[in-house]
Amino acid sequence: MKKLLSFLVVALLSTQVFAQSIWKVDPLHAKLTFSITHLGISDVAGLFKKFDVTITASKADFSDAVFELSADVASINTEVEMRDDDLRSANFFEVEKYPTMTFKSTSIKKVSKDKYKLTGNLTLHGITNSITMDLWYRGQAVSPLNKITSAGFQLTGSLKRSDFGIGPKFSPPVIADIADKVSIKADGEFIKK
Repeated sequence: MKKLLSFLVVALLSTQVFAQSIWKVDPLHAKLTFSITHLGISDVAGLFKKFDVTITASKADFSDAVFELSADVASINTEVEMRDDDLRSANFFEVEKYPTMTFKSTSIKKVSKDKYKLTGNLTLHGITNSITMDLWYRGQAVSPLNKITSAGFQLTGSLKRSDFGIGPKFSPPVIADIADKVSIKADGEFIKK
């Protein structure tokens, strides 16, 4: 009986220590942005207003975390309505045909304290490619207003729009005025569920 009790205690503690936790993005404290160079002399920035991100992890430092993102591509906003309409059209994102962008991480590698390389599959415009981004785990804090604990992250990196077939239908030579490299920056607070 003693052995059985000891085994149950160890099993219970092991489950608690290694239990996966799920963290959901706090939409009031998160932003998914991008920028692209225009004419080689200035950057045009934008964001996706509607997106959801879930993190699943069992380690306190998130070194085994899996990130999953889903974004509504039609929610793109560059603060210029005519440009946003064009970006939603068949010239670029074709949102009627490809309404959702998704990302699911496949690996996370620690490179220094609280800094990681996050690799995963990004599906955009009907094409899936593996991308690697820089991830900064910014720590945790408790809100003085509602006593909720949040974890903070910043993701930065870049991708080539041509790798996802975005832009070739836009009539030349104007498309040459838009860089192929797109810089990505995402900031977010996540609440444990």
